[in-house]
Amino acid sequence: MEQLSGQDASFVYLETPTSPMHIGSVGIYDPSTAPGGFVRFKDILAHIESRLDKARSFRQKLVRVPFDLDHPYWIDDPNFDLEYHVRHIALPKPGDWRQLCIQVARLHARGMDLSKPLWEFNVVEGLDNIPGIPKGSFALVAKVHHAAIDGMSGVELSAAVHDIEPKPVEHAAKSSWKGENEPAITEMLMRTWLNSVTQPVKFAKTLANTVPGAARLISQVAGGDVSLKGAKMAPQTLFNGKVSSHRVFDGAAFQLSDVRAIKDRLDGATVNDVILTIIGGGLRKYLLSRKNLPKESLQVMAPISVRAEGEKEALGNLVSAMIVQIGTHIEDPMERLAWVRKQAQNSKAMTNAVGARTLTDYSQFLPSALAGLGARLYTRLGVSNLHSPVFNCVATNVPGPRIPLYFAGAKLVRQMGLGPVFDGMGLINTIYSYGPEIAISFTSDREMLPDPANYAQALRDSFEELLNAKPNAAPVTKKAGAEPEAVAKKAPAKKAAAKKSAAKKPKAK
Repeated sequence: MEQLSGQDASFVYLETPTSPMHIGSVGIYDPSTAPGGFVRFKDILAHIESRLDKARSFRQKLVRVPFDLDHPYWIDDPNFDLEYHVRHIALPKPGDWRQLCIQVARLHARGMDLSKPLWEFNVVEGLDNIPGIPKGSFALVAKVHHAAIDGMSGVELSAAVHDIEPKPVEHAAKSSWKGENEPAITEMLMRTWLNSVTQPVKFAKTLANTVPGAARLISQVAGGDVSLKGAKMAPQTLFNGKVSSHRVFDGAAFQLSDVRAIKDRLDGATVNDVILTIIGGGLRKYLLSRKNLPKESLQVMAPISVRAEGEKEALGNLVSAMIVQIGTHIEDPMERLAWVRKQAQNSKAMTNAVGARTLTDYSQFLPSALAGLGARLYTRLGVSNLHSPVFNCVATNVPGPRIPLYFAGAKLVRQMGLGPVFDGMGLINTIYSYGPEIAISFTSDREMLPDPANYAQALRDSFEELLNAKPNAAPVTKKAGAEPEAVAKKAPAKKAAAKKSAAKKPKAK
């Protein structure tokens, strides 16, 4: 029996009928690499059953404290049923990409049963007409509640069911695993009382850790290493209102070598900077087509893992976040990349100054019952429509392996991700890298983004513009509407040269 952290529990409290708080992935597999050249559904069941001991979250379920007086607990489910969690469907002909996206969106829109282990695998067969994907492939659409994993621990869950070579399916040996009985109400209330006694000490310790970080931030701002000029609320867009219960999904895949080639054109740029620039360009194009592009730059929230090396297999979330302006007000792609690089460096410096782990620790003190009540009232009253957002969307990066992976002998040929959306934030971009590819996929509310194929195409167009842009394009601008830095620096030199030239001319008599 293990208690959820405050950050993990927040995803339980914040769940509403229109905002299920699970994350997911779409893996597409080529069964021709499996022994015999095919994979049966019963082979998939046997394969997963043989791997259940490799990840604790497979068989753990939530037990909530009465009246949410304290954070819930994980226990081993005594009634675990594998066939409830692994399901099987097929696309009708022709089995194209659009059909798959629609089916993935429908699966992702449904909330999960919080009384059972918080994961589902949906095997989708019939992928016969997707460019670049072998005919006869199948997809594995995974859903895992955000209370159980974050992006990095999700990689560990993925590792539990994958091999690095196409092995024959193993049948599970008799397991010694046993479930737990649910704790008595009196036991949970006693634990709640003990936690309340130690809470002031924990808060004092976290507060003490915050003081040095705040001092570092003040020092770096005073020294000019960190700027607070860009710290402001995000502009309002069509993604920043009340969400419905319907979802859309789509994405685009790019060659990682091309992304690296783009980042090498600008000193200090990273792959993440390039990806955020592609998203910035895609959002600029899409919002222009909808006549909804603000004059100010859109802002994304980028989660940061604070998971230590020894915590990779731990359940739950260990993440902080930084907010980055992505230059949607800048048309030139290389100028936008320079802007994003500068904004990302500044935001990262701010987060490092305070301490990302310290910021995460404050989630421990989230009031349990009040958090859930607040989330429900926020949705019911439509408060998200009444204030400016802190950020416009999310861009989360999940690094994957460079080597091929196999599931029940079938080779993974493409991987994309899904995430939750909620009132005030109706678009999440998930970046998955695997093998030679890096994919940007997105989840959104169907009423906010009714044409997902158009946004996917805008991402492709943004990438192509960046790939074909001249390396010596105008660098970063100081602010919207300002001259580029390079131009601004040359101006005084021109004035000085003009004065010098005038001084040499003979004066008129």
